[in-house]
Formats: sequence, C-alpha cells, structure tokens
Amino acid sequence: MTSSQKQLTIGWREWISLPDLGISAVKAKIDTGARSSVLHAFDIEPFDRDGKRMVRFKVHPNQRDNTTTVTAEAELIDERYVRNSGGQSELRPVILTQVELLGQRWPIELTLTNRETMVFRMLLGREAVRRRFLVNANKSFLLSPTGIKKFKQKQEKQEL
Repeated sequence: MTSSQKQLTIGWREWISLPDLGISAVKAKIDTGARSSVLHAFDIEPFDRDGKRMVRFKVHPNQRDNTTTVTAEAELIDERYVRNSGGQSELRPVILTQVELLGQRWPIELTLTNRETMVFRMLLGREAVRRRFLVNANKSFLLSPTGIKKFKQKQEKQEL
C-alpha cells in the first residue's frame, strides 16, 4: 500500500473544530492554493501575560451569523505579512493552535484577520493538510457525519 492510499480524502470544504480556542465547529474551505491557514477574527488585541506575548480576539464561527461570538486567547508566536485574496500584503498575528478533524488533532499555525465579507470564516491551507489528507476538489464534507458514514461503509467493504 502506498502512502497516498493510507491517507484519508477530504472534500474542498469540511467541518473542523479548534478546541484550544473554544470553537466546536467551523466550516473551513480547504485551500491548497494558500500556504497558511487563516481564521476570521476581529477586536484583535495583543497583550503581555507573564512575559509572553498573547493575543485576545473574537470570532463569529458561523457563516452569515454575526451574533454568535467566541472570545479566545492564544500565545502570539509571530506577526507576518500575508497576501490577502485581493493581492494586498497585510500584517497578521500568527498563533499556534490545535485543529481537529475526524478525531485527529494536530497543531497548525493560524493567521488572524477580519474575513467578515468572505464566504468562509476559515481557510485551511496546504501546510495544515500536507502529508495528512488528500483533497478531492469535486466533493464537500466527506468527513462530516454523512461523509464519515460513507467512509466507514467503504472501509467495511474493502475488509470483506
């Protein structure tokens, strides 16, 4: 079996969670064209705590819902210039946090910026999915509850 056969296939959009940030579910676009991952955040405030640079921010995790708000804090690991979808370079805070998909958890770097006008509140970039998943650009939510059920049925057929 090759390494690509061992990898799960995900769709071009999936439901994920960010447990360290208190976000149980956010619809993420899997964007292999983007190197880094980004989360919609606003009221972004850097601050110091016990000699560490931190950042406090708010998130509207649900599309088209500006009332549900999650307030989160994380260690600020960097600030980087990133090109936005309009090609403009902007300085963004960078945090390290855990992402969870289908019971798998792993750390990712996540930039924070206001994505209020964008369709997806989160983009999961290629660095976050690299060597973990294959991406099927024709499918969506392969690892959502319905997708998981189909995946398990397929695995059971292969075992027979």
